[in-house]
Amino acid sequence: MSTRSRRPGTTTRHDRPAPALPGLDALSVPTAELYLDLHRHPELSGDERRTAARFADWLDADGFRVLRGIGGHGVAAELRNGDGPAVLLRAELDALPVAEDTGAPYASTATAPGPDGRPVPVMHACGHDAHLACAAAAARWLAGRREQWRGTLLVVGQPAEETLSGARAMLEDGLYERITPPDDVLAQHTAPFPAGMVAHADGPVMAGSALLEARFEGEGGHAATPHLTADPLLAAAGCVVRLSAVAARESDPAERVVVTASSLRAGDSGSTGNVIASTAVLHVTVRAFSEPALDRAVAAVERVVRAEAAAAARPPRVTVAALSRSGVTLADPEVTATVRAAHQRQFGAARVTGWPGATATEDFPLLTGAGAALHGRPGIRGGYWMLGATGPAQWAAAPGGGAAEKLRVLPANHSPRYLPSVRLTLETGTAALVTAALARLGTPEG
Repeated sequence: MSTRSRRPGTTTRHDRPAPALPGLDALSVPTAELYLDLHRHPELSGDERRTAARFADWLDADGFRVLRGIGGHGVAAELRNGDGPAVLLRAELDALPVAEDTGAPYASTATAPGPDGRPVPVMHACGHDAHLACAAAAARWLAGRREQWRGTLLVVGQPAEETLSGARAMLEDGLYERITPPDDVLAQHTAPFPAGMVAHADGPVMAGSALLEARFEGEGGHAATPHLTADPLLAAAGCVVRLSAVAARESDPAERVVVTASSLRAGDSGSTGNVIASTAVLHVTVRAFSEPALDRAVAAVERVVRAEAAAAARPPRVTVAALSRSGVTLADPEVTATVRAAHQRQFGAARVTGWPGATATEDFPLLTGAGAALHGRPGIRGGYWMLGATGPAQWAAAPGGGAAEKLRVLPANHSPRYLPSVRLTLETGTAALVTAALARLGTPEG
């Protein structure tokens, strides 16, 4: 029934929240303690040893069969409870090279070696610590109430999501051969809308993306005689300016294509201002909500890179490499409908909203659908929703008279000031995972 067909003052059963899940309150303290510990001790992609151990130890204590070290530091756990569907809850282990600026008493001060070996700050600036804590708490609740469901519960802590390499690494290391292959994979992701709410998309949840590296190799020399060089930096800089036209002039606005020059580096750390470098490396990210649109944008970026290099008086040599690619995060419609209905029953309709799709990206699609089929496991369906993380005080303090204005100024994922509301985010995220899992697992009667 649509809201327009209701009589004023009437409600449907989805408007009235279901009773609280029994025993969930008892998990709030250990769940928050796990979250705060993970937040204080973030680890970069591929180096998640401590995080993986904390997550695995928690699941082991709850009676799961736990496998460690899959595809790096990946964790997979399994709990069989009779005949029925196999449902996998997935969360991520890794953090980002970001210096936390939240002012929270539990803020991260961690550092770790970066790609060049020099220390970089590390922060859970994308909510992966909350994802892990919610998945751990949901697993504990379900393990302690096996009389309420039938089937196989699987829990995965995935490494290296931020580099879009962890899901593939786990699959190539035999993830679906080492555990019961799931029928459904469920996941959620924090975002800066009001904590206590969840959001479902009717189409793509997140965009597909490609990360390209364009390497320009020329003839360096003295800055006083640029005409005697084949300047790779000049060609790379020209690309940065031209790339904005790819999305603006070569794609239908309805396709929502984003092309971003994300980094440009010339020479080495010891270069001085009077030297024209011999190499320049440009990184470009491309995002779109369909594979054809992504293919067209990637081809356009390559064309621009080669054209800018060729236009130079002394053209540098160019190579373009795809460092990573991830598909569009598109939840299965039937899974989405079932989970959305379960969330409406649990939280009430006012706390379950729509999601327009985000141009952020994920490697979650590799675990389901065509991605899983490439590893010999066709037919695995995905369910994916967004989890509000902005606390009431932060929401109220954000300037703007409406939600759209507030969302433009609130610290978003990957910001050094991104800080989920601990209590509301964890309580809602845990309940969202529990109710979604129960909706997809078998029932004792079934």
